[in-house]
Amino acid sequence: MSRRIRVLVVEDSLTIRRFLCDVVARDPELELVGEAEDGKQAIEQCVALRPDVITLDMIMPVMSGVTATEYLMAHRPTPILIVSSSTNRGELFKTYDALAAGAVDVLEKPRCDEPADSWARVFLSTIKMVSRIRVITHLRGLRSPARSSAAPLLRPDSALVAIGASTGGPGALVEILRNIPTSFTVPILIVQHISDPFGVAFAEWLDRQSQHRVAIARDGEPVASGNVLFAPSGSHLTVVGKRIKLTNAAERHSCRPSIDVLFESVAAVYGPAVTAGLLTGMGRDGAAGLLAIRLAGGTTIAQDEATCVVYGMPREAVALGAAMRILPLGEIGPALAASAGRQEAT
Repeated sequence: MSRRIRVLVVEDSLTIRRFLCDVVARDPELELVGEAEDGKQAIEQCVALRPDVITLDMIMPVMSGVTATEYLMAHRPTPILIVSSSTNRGELFKTYDALAAGAVDVLEKPRCDEPADSWARVFLSTIKMVSRIRVITHLRGLRSPARSSAAPLLRPDSALVAIGASTGGPGALVEILRNIPTSFTVPILIVQHISDPFGVAFAEWLDRQSQHRVAIARDGEPVASGNVLFAPSGSHLTVVGKRIKLTNAAERHSCRPSIDVLFESVAAVYGPAVTAGLLTGMGRDGAAGLLAIRLAGGTTIAQDEATCVVYGMPREAVALGAAMRILPLGEIGPALAASAGRQEAT
């Protein structure tokens, strides 16, 4: 029999903690190795027990889930599944902070209006998925902005940047936007895979992480200079006649919004005047779309394996020959910033 997945459950509510622990303990593939009621205990238990995965609440006494995530990902990197509420805006923002600090995924807490068995099945499958991810060290706040020796990535006549990300994307997007100066006027369109209940305030959170104004894309608005527009949850983001077109078309790779749908759309409208970046994430969404942009004459970038939380989507793009450049995360923003200066000089 294969080794069971060792799970540490962290939750301050005794009722919910007991439920989570019982669900874990009943699964023959999992082993409940410990439980904690605050972030400080979570760190102590993680150091002592070395679990394979941690389920982590956000709002806790003594030490919050965000602070615990930042410490663990810097000193004891362990796959973390956030189990949190999606109804409180403050808790949503803390969830995004934890994802940016290196937590792998997020699951909404069980609700009274859904069958417990149904939620438990999703919970167990998500734990098993998260446990397979090789997490990387995140020294959040300790790194100085990366300096890039790479040549500018944008063509002098680039008219649009499109970015796609999934697992690990919140932190990657923050780093890229923080490394692009506000003088960068090329519009940026973003698709980030995030589960429905947690996508509602993500653009507002991202807007607070850098000097760039980030907003949810609205149907019919122009793709204008200086805009950073984020695909709304549940809708594909496309461009028609250089205006935003949101659609409820079928999911692509079980995703809506889909990165492929955005990339294929901008390839058709902008052709060689688009630059696209495919960042960390599970699966293959975005790989075919990145190839479409390259075939249309655009510039294409894939994040490298060493800096990805999950080297899934970029790997697929590289295998397809879709990526003209493969760059570490820290070089993507500075290279785009260098391109902004190049454009201003022309």
